[in-house]
Amino acid sequence: MKKTALNDTHVALDAKMVPFAGYEMPVSYEGVNAEHETVRNGVGVFDVSHMGEFLIEGPNALALIQKISSNDASKLTVGKAQYSCMPNETGGVVDDLIIYRVKEETYLLVVNAANIEKDWNHISKYNKEFGASMKDLSEGYSLLAIQGPKAVEAMQSLSSHDLSAINFYNFVVGDFAGIEHVIISATGYTGSGGFEIYCKNAEVQQVWDKVFEAGKAYGIKPIGLAARDTLRLEMGYCLYGNDIDDSTSPLEAGLGWITKFNKDFVNSDALALQKENGVSKKLVAFEMLEKAIPRQGYDIVADNTTVGTVTSGTMSPSLNKGIGLGYVPTNMAKPGTQIHIQIRKKTVPAQVVKLPFYKV
Repeated sequence: MKKTALNDTHVALDAKMVPFAGYEMPVSYEGVNAEHETVRNGVGVFDVSHMGEFLIEGPNALALIQKISSNDASKLTVGKAQYSCMPNETGGVVDDLIIYRVKEETYLLVVNAANIEKDWNHISKYNKEFGASMKDLSEGYSLLAIQGPKAVEAMQSLSSHDLSAINFYNFVVGDFAGIEHVIISATGYTGSGGFEIYCKNAEVQQVWDKVFEAGKAYGIKPIGLAARDTLRLEMGYCLYGNDIDDSTSPLEAGLGWITKFNKDFVNSDALALQKENGVSKKLVAFEMLEKAIPRQGYDIVADNTTVGTVTSGTMSPSLNKGIGLGYVPTNMAKPGTQIHIQIRKKTVPAQVVKLPFYKV
């Protein structure tokens, strides 16, 4: 089991540690509801150093990225980031990722921890044609997500950059917490604003300590993976391995907005055809109409027939009701459609709704 550079800090904070994507990770500190609330209303810090980072450089770096990703990375200027996915050859998704343009010919790709080796091999296979320089930085870098509406104010004293001027999906490379050349990125997977900080493993303890010092007056707290999951689900953000995988198409998953057909990319012809003909199933959001918690793997039922499967589900701390995502036939994907979730021996009524569940 791998450990992040902050493992001892989490243990000292009495975090509940669990195996996740090959790492020992903090799942919670004081409890998911309290931690969720901290991020929605204040500021909290996640150690997400298990994520993977690839550096792609050289004259053909963009050409390679355009080939392996569904979004149009040519739109990126230096200092901008983009959410994208990597389609596979058979209609599914290798992974979802964030692409950062660091310099004119230098890009940082941030991928999911469980997929680092798979993603690296997939990109390398296509790079034979392009010959871009590829470096896997995953083992040497740490990543902190400082999230919540008070993040900007709480962290401003740690940087000479005006943090409030960094727009969503933009970033700067600059000083933070006494360390030079840190990536300060206005990204995150909570829907409550804030930053993600990329630094070297040797620097992350200093960053962590100074972040908590600066945030003390703002009630800053460490946050575990359990609250990360409830926060992203309230926004309807896909989780790889649950809502998207090697067998789900980006169009089925509602990721048509990051699938651009003005360029050639892996399996683009087949996906363009799918867009033209329409998909047979769609990822939908639903809310329970009775007190019940939907869980991943539960059947979605209509007219006593199983029509789909729950891919993500929880009791929403913000809404105090059961919410979930799951695939259903396209004709059942319209908001307002009544469905049922099979919870043990009972079928519990639910309703398809429009995302996000949590509206700021």
